Amino acid sequence: MSLPKTSFAMVQTAPRKLEKMDLPMPEISDDAGLMRIDACGICGSDYEQYEGVLRTPMPLVPGHEPLGTVVTIGDRAAKRWGVDVGDRVAMETMLSCRHCDPCLGGFYHLCDTRRIYSYIPLSDEPGLWGSYSQYMYMDPNSVVHKVDPSLAPEIAVMFNPLGAGFRWAVEIPQTGPGDTVVIMGPGQRGLASVLACREAGAEKIIVTGLEADARKLEIARTFGADATIDVQNENVRDRVRELTNGRGADVVLDVSSYATEPVVQAVDFARMGGTIVLAGVKGFKPIPGFISDKVVLKEITIKGAIGVTRSGYASAIRLLEKRKHPVEMMHTHDFRLDQAELAIKTLAREIEGDESIHSCLIPEF
Repeated sequence: MSLPKTSFAMVQTAPRKLEKMDLPMPEISDDAGLMRIDACGICGSDYEQYEGVLRTPMPLVPGHEPLGTVVTIGDRAAKRWGVDVGDRVAMETMLSCRHCDPCLGGFYHLCDTRRIYSYIPLSDEPGLWGSYSQYMYMDPNSVVHKVDPSLAPEIAVMFNPLGAGFRWAVEIPQTGPGDTVVIMGPGQRGLASVLACREAGAEKIIVTGLEADARKLEIARTFGADATIDVQNENVRDRVRELTNGRGADVVLDVSSYATEPVVQAVDFARMGGTIVLAGVKGFKPIPGFISDKVVLKEITIKGAIGVTRSGYASAIRLLEKRKHPVEMMHTHDFRLDQAELAIKTLAREIEGDESIHSCLIPEF
């Protein structure tokens, strides 16, 4: 297969500024690979990166949800990953060293020297570290998953938010049969969490959102949520109390962005001895009204969640390949690569009259 000498990419050069560039294609060693991007998912952290909140180095190629087809691969890499040219793959976000204490302890996503695809600058060769591009480099330390090539790319690329749903809503809090779960925030990861909890056998799933989230809350019910709550037009504390028969939830998951009130509410929603998982970033803001004594007196466990690990991704890919759930309801937009800014702004509700739930970039060749 003859490959071009350059890859068209959208490069972030400053906060809220993406520029079109043609970047040179790299030489591939025996331990690495190169993938042609079939689709790149857009998530909330893309907006935070675009805004400059994450303070990532620039210039760089954003995009950390890559689904693609292997076009070049070294012999050792092919053997290690169990893939070859022509295979469709999903690539994990984190790059870890595999040798530090967290890595050796099974927590490779917390590696002491971890790097994250799409946060690595162009100055770090070969530069193609993000999937806002036609092609993307596959580092030797990548974790790679094979994906059914017959899945539509805009569906297959949901492996990332669905992986988050499995890890944040099920694996971390150990959700299982009989549990009651409150999911705060009906975005793509909140909806993915509904599917994950339903697969795990949760008995009751409650999803909260804003008045503007009416369509998302409807999808949550289709995905298996037993109840949804409009926090702007209902007394959310009373409704949770009513829906849990005054007991509270076994698991409370906050995937809302920037809003701090859900953290305060989560403590009220959790039952005695319950578990709260915080996965929605708040921009390093303090939490007004947070009363730690409630955590003490109810003996609540609070856990943070960053990223997804192999088991979560594997569960997500299995779910997609089963074609068991109407996940396509969550997908709202396809964008061309050169529409990356529009994709980000649409997700962030900056485009009047339009809003996305799950969207992706589909490069043209």
